[in-house]
Amino acid sequence: MFVDSHAHLDGKQFDSDREQVIARARDAGVRTMVAIGNGDGPPQLDAGVQLADKYPFLYATIGIHPHEARLASDHAYSEMERLARHPKVIAWGEIGLDYYYDHSPRDTQKEVFVRQMELAGTAKLPIVIHCRPSDNSENAWKDCLQLIQEQWAPQGIGGILHCFTGTWTQAKRALDMGFMISFAGNLTFPKAQQIRDAALQVPLDKILIETDCPYLAPLPYRGKRNEPAYVKETARKLGELRGQSMEELGELTSRNFYNFFKISEMDESKVPAR
Repeated sequence: MFVDSHAHLDGKQFDSDREQVIARARDAGVRTMVAIGNGDGPPQLDAGVQLADKYPFLYATIGIHPHEARLASDHAYSEMERLARHPKVIAWGEIGLDYYYDHSPRDTQKEVFVRQMELAGTAKLPIVIHCRPSDNSENAWKDCLQLIQEQWAPQGIGGILHCFTGTWTQAKRALDMGFMISFAGNLTFPKAQQIRDAALQVPLDKILIETDCPYLAPLPYRGKRNEPAYVKETARKLGELRGQSMEELGELTSRNFYNFFKISEMDESKVPAR
């Protein structure tokens, strides 16, 4: 059993065979997937919800990605407040800071990040964090973790550091604020030793796995379109690192997911508790 805790299944890369992709994931033992709802940014805010409504084993998030922070508006915030009440929405994200591409001004990214943390707190939804620093710099991590510490940690709700690429020190700081750490296909890349070093130290009950598909396909699929069935390769690598089989790691991270979101493992269509 596996859970893909972060999948951009609404992407145009899946327009020609989305149903087959989802079927392949289920055949591969992926029991649950989370459809990340950023879409192309405002006004498209229900991309994840639309998919979750079609499949009982899909859940959704809502949020404005830092890339599209410049598109945030009062109307977008109101629409997300409405969507946050949907029974299949289990988290707010992905949100955060991206200083690598700087598609939106950094001050705007911070403002939109803080505003969404406020809304997520009101909705009692965990947050899913995207944090990408500029080359050879930890500036985004410094700012992101500081804002979480100041604006989010007092809520006591926690969240997920998605597609973790930082250091153990950064992971530890997030863990202390109630976060889960999610690893993606880049864990398998030859030059990703920093990620593997962190993965060796994160407590087993705080680990999740994801694909971030269609991006970051793991070895041996690197360079191809990623899809949820490939989450098994991340589980395989994590298992190698932690002395467990792929199946054991899959079961463990699945339990972590269901426990964190208070979703029944026996009824994947159950509305999550609030």
